[in-house]
Amino acid sequence: MQEDQFIKTLAQKNIHLKKRQIEQFSAYYDLLVEWNDKINLTSITKKEDVYLKHFFDSITPAMYIDLTRDLSICDVGAGAGFPSIPLKICFPHLKITIIDSLKKRINFLSHLTEKLQLENVSFYHHRAEDFGQLEDYREKYDIVLARAVARMSVLSEYCLPLTKRDGQFIALKGSQAEEELEIAHKAIHRLGGKINQNYVFTLPYEDSERSIIIIDKVKQTPKKFPRKAGTPNKHPLQ
Repeated sequence: MQEDQFIKTLAQKNIHLKKRQIEQFSAYYDLLVEWNDKINLTSITKKEDVYLKHFFDSITPAMYIDLTRDLSICDVGAGAGFPSIPLKICFPHLKITIIDSLKKRINFLSHLTEKLQLENVSFYHHRAEDFGQLEDYREKYDIVLARAVARMSVLSEYCLPLTKRDGQFIALKGSQAEEELEIAHKAIHRLGGKINQNYVFTLPYEDSERSIIIIDKVKQTPKKFPRKAGTPNKHPLQ
């Protein structure tokens, strides 16, 4: 996906980028490639691939939910900033919190947001399991996002404790989403969630399958979740 194709395809989805936003995506790419040599942020570095598989893919939730409102969003395991930073560029009013367990990635993201002049973006060097037990952040976010972090049964334990009641947990997934969702059904219920929708689509220009899974937070998460760091991945909820 070339830059002009990126801009045009987003416009077809009613996401219209201004000159400043286009410049921010271009600077994002340059910084991603520059820092990738130092800290291995991504295996995808070709410009057209980054614009499609990272930037465009990160923005796809906005094609299924309304992000034009004032929302607090927590991105769990953001890595190189996906999906929250591309969404923040497109919707500057969003209040973003990013959690990542690797300090080097947090350093990159802090530098990135400073260079892109993005406001209302906070960073926390934490494991999701620990962060979800902190009273100041537990069940505080309108939307909790995660992309390419873990299986749905594990991811739900990371994300639903951070999602406020009547908020939503949104997972960006690939072709195995339906199978993961079926396995995670009981875990989602135990954690206070209810499956709303799984939107299945293909990325333009290459037709690889993607899913946007939307989980509604319908009741409070029991205090014992998330369990201590490492446990959800080793022993997923059944």
